[in-house]
Amino acid sequence: MFQAIADAGSLSAAARILGSSPPAVSRRLAELEQRLGVKLADRSARRFRLTDEGTTYLEQGRRILEQLRDLETEVASRGGTARGRLRVGAPADLGRRRIAPLLADFAKRHQGLEVHLVLSDAGLEVGEDGLDVALRVGFPDDPAVLTRKLLTGRRIVCAAPSYLAKHGVPNCPEDLLHHECLCLARRYSLQNRWRFIDATGPKVVQVQGTLTSSDGEVLRAWALEGRGLSLEAEWDIADDVRDGRLVACLDGLCAETIELYATYLPSKPIPVSIRLFVDEAVAAFRGQAA
Repeated sequence: MFQAIADAGSLSAAARILGSSPPAVSRRLAELEQRLGVKLADRSARRFRLTDEGTTYLEQGRRILEQLRDLETEVASRGGTARGRLRVGAPADLGRRRIAPLLADFAKRHQGLEVHLVLSDAGLEVGEDGLDVALRVGFPDDPAVLTRKLLTGRRIVCAAPSYLAKHGVPNCPEDLLHHECLCLARRYSLQNRWRFIDATGPKVVQVQGTLTSSDGEVLRAWALEGRGLSLEAEWDIADDVRDGRLVACLDGLCAETIELYATYLPSKPIPVSIRLFVDEAVAAFRGQAA
């Protein structure tokens, strides 16, 4: 409780995090101060500041809580049931269609587990974004992060039949320069350099367009509406191509191969919730190429 108050910076913000009310949190803090016999924070309507005693209590208390969590993780890892909280991040479209039901079934089998799914195409990182497991396209840059490969596929250029009827079908990568291209905005860059391999070797085309988004589902929706060409993961649009809602373009050319990884931070032991979920994700995608 005290850690939540200190991190939030106010009683009202801490109450929201704890699912309580400001009066209840204030009362618990006062009871804690009375039991310890010291004032832990100077608080008023305009400011909240820890006293020296409060800072000491927080810093040493954090270490004790971390040791307790490590102890519980070590003991729980000897069993086969996941407990506690599991935060998983995944690309938006794949997360909605494949990871969300996988996580729901996983939580149903492990009654002591609370799961939280974060969806983003901006490029989630397991440590930086506070995740226990991050499902990400491409091998992570951080060599300390542990990885398990889930899926191998490719990106393909696609568009709605209505767009191609109006603007024509691109026959080579250079034709993309004359088309409206829908681009994904990652955390630090715009993904507007599309890569291909033809008879002459690797080729990169820097495309242009008026519509960009950090959400791949938005790009797919725009493509379905006939607003432009999109470079999509084949596993995200397989049903759309099969049912004729989207048409794969430049299909004779190989766009870049992509791989989906489950990433998580090293620890001894690996928390049972992470270990079991990653094993289940690997099994769920086993043998699939797209």
